[in-house]
Amino acid sequence: MKLLRAVPGALGWLVLAVLCAWAWHLKDPHLRFLREEELPLLLAALCASAAIAWRSARGTRRVVALALTVGAMLTALGHEWASHQHRLEVNAASGPMAQALGARFIVGYDDANDLRELARRGLIGGIFVTGRNVKGRSADTLRAEIASLQALRQAAGLPPLVVATDQEGGGVSRLSPMVAHQPALATLLDDDVPGHELLQRARAYGAQQGQALAALGITLNFSPVVDLRPGRAPGRWDLHTRIEERAISSDPEVTAQVALAYEQGLESAGVRGTLKHFPGLAGVTEDTHHMGAELRTPVARLAVHDWKPFQDVSKHSDAAIMLGHVILWELDAHAPVSFSRKIVQQVIRGEWGFQGLLVTDDLTMGGAYNRGLCNATLGALDAGVDLLLIAYDHDKYFDAMHCALEGVRRGALDPRVVERPRAPRLQPLR
Repeated sequence: MKLLRAVPGALGWLVLAVLCAWAWHLKDPHLRFLREEELPLLLAALCASAAIAWRSARGTRRVVALALTVGAMLTALGHEWASHQHRLEVNAASGPMAQALGARFIVGYDDANDLRELARRGLIGGIFVTGRNVKGRSADTLRAEIASLQALRQAAGLPPLVVATDQEGGGVSRLSPMVAHQPALATLLDDDVPGHELLQRARAYGAQQGQALAALGITLNFSPVVDLRPGRAPGRWDLHTRIEERAISSDPEVTAQVALAYEQGLESAGVRGTLKHFPGLAGVTEDTHHMGAELRTPVARLAVHDWKPFQDVSKHSDAAIMLGHVILWELDAHAPVSFSRKIVQQVIRGEWGFQGLLVTDDLTMGGAYNRGLCNATLGALDAGVDLLLIAYDHDKYFDAMHCALEGVRRGALDPRVVERPRAPRLQPLR
């Protein structure tokens, strides 16, 4: 009986702990679907928790419960106020430094009208177009929307926006059915055809996709996936990465050849592709959409195997490289590749001599966001990454941009790194 009487109290403390954690992580990207109702719901739950604690708890327990409840309320309100202030300050930003920083962000959106002033004033460098932007709409509407944003840039004397999407084919086809759905690129290997015919098919596949994307105004496609197939089913908690289903082959030579032919097809239509996800996710079991991940494959093995497609394709094309939120343990045990200065500067820019476009994977993914969005933002900028992607939870752009502005003001970010010319890398292909 004593145990049964203790259960409600234990559950009450557990609920209070969950509410405190929620307050600390208010506006977490995982709760984006609750964004408009999140604060009222949390405050209501905390008020209910306070009322229950007042009625059921006694003595010190009542005081502790009420103190935790009030602390959680103040924490949540503080986060809400900070978010509001960041938005106000970013919207008021101006000048060359604000534009230099803004040019480094690719931002997703729900309503293009929310981006018009940011685009006109040079406070963003690109937009990310995905499923929510095409659902229930016509190609003409999307094309006009993108064109209107580009017209604002031209009228303001600013470079065109980078217009990015994620159209790999297969399961990751964000713009389908507006863009005709194609099977995964790996399906080209299903038919036993001579090598030259396989490459012709891959080039035609890329050209068809590129023409459809270019017709909408897309200039950068986050494809092809050149991670090698790991040869195993996705793990229990791998909900979104699922490289086995998206990669071309487990053979680096085949992957490089097919990816290059595909990229050449894309570029023939004026669209740049993106090799992803460096340093290669074949040896990673965690899903970086939700959590951190480590890659412990020896670098000597990666250099001659997993990195071959990245190097071979980038040497013979204008493809960008996307940096994943993976700790490459042997080279940098402290920062994911997406904001590791050591790996970007010493390996990609240094040993490889790659001077093309580098873009992070979405910084609102758990593998980056859980390490602190500000930390990830400053780290990526300091590392010399050209474009920082904030796609899924685009409200976080204001927090990231505010952090970048403050980083320059406080001396945490060298202005010379931000202002270093990157125009040739960002120029559209057409």
